[in-house]
Amino acid sequence: MTRHSTHCLLMFSFSSMNFLVTGGAGFIGSHVCERLLRDGHCVWALDDLNDFYNPKIKQANLREIQSLAKPFEFFHGDICDPTALDEIFSSAKFDQVIHLAARAGVRPSLEQPALYQRVNVEGTVNVLEAAQKSGVEKIIIASSSSVYGVNSKVPFSESDPIFSAISPYAASKLACEALGHVYHHVHKMDVTMLRFFTVYGPRQRPDLAIHKFARLIADGKPIPVFGDGSTARDYTFVSDTIDGIIAATKKEFGFEIFNLGESETISLSRMIELLEAALGKKAILDRQPKQPGDVPITFADISKAREKLNYHPKIKFADGIKLFADWFQSSHSSLS
Repeated sequence: MTRHSTHCLLMFSFSSMNFLVTGGAGFIGSHVCERLLRDGHCVWALDDLNDFYNPKIKQANLREIQSLAKPFEFFHGDICDPTALDEIFSSAKFDQVIHLAARAGVRPSLEQPALYQRVNVEGTVNVLEAAQKSGVEKIIIASSSSVYGVNSKVPFSESDPIFSAISPYAASKLACEALGHVYHHVHKMDVTMLRFFTVYGPRQRPDLAIHKFARLIADGKPIPVFGDGSTARDYTFVSDTIDGIIAATKKEFGFEIFNLGESETISLSRMIELLEAALGKKAILDRQPKQPGDVPITFADISKAREKLNYHPKIKFADGIKLFADWFQSSHSSLS
């Protein structure tokens, strides 16, 4: 395992803490690292920089974090490697772990179900085990709205029964939630599970619809539209998601699950219209059949997060898509 340090300080102010962020070079993880550093904390990031998408994108994210000249250390390693985890957990005493590392995406999980099981489930066990052995008392774990499956009740509430996963990715996240509860019950760890709802914004992964569509529209290529365009998603701007994650670090809950969504749904057709307007260019639509594993709607009930995390998302989709487009147009040529 390789490591790159920007001189992580051993001495810091009383209010400062040591955080380990797994998946710290990725889309959400890099934003989490930046926010923690700006808030005065010391941050270690672990990422394997795999080729799920171009590793240069994650390397660019790391350069942005390192440019802050804050106490930050990066470990290049894999959560499926217990030895790598032992090394990073022995390098510092962590106050909290924010576990975001995972294989993501519904459709790729249908093609590689065993890989998703290994990385997301076995990898999460490895992180939980290393954390509890080293005395970490609090861990925050990324889950997903996909765990709700085809849920007939909307909006989705944390108290809804969730036995209808329709993809290996969703099943792996359900397993992670169960494991989180096990480590709380057996080891008395404080475990918070956060169900993310279609996060978008600057640095969004290139495989996700908004970024993928923006790239194809900019290049004058057709965009694949699965189904009739009526599928709807609860799009959440990345800064709102980060607000929720940071809020979860500030309290102890025992074991809790929170939805982090915008609590507003946007249809696929409407998303394309707003993206066209933000980019100033019309899309060429390539109509295709509905895909297996896709759910018809995601819609977060965020009343629990409002009450217990003081979570109040601020960025409406029409504004967020413009912020994404501004970032995309400034970065497209350098990362394509």
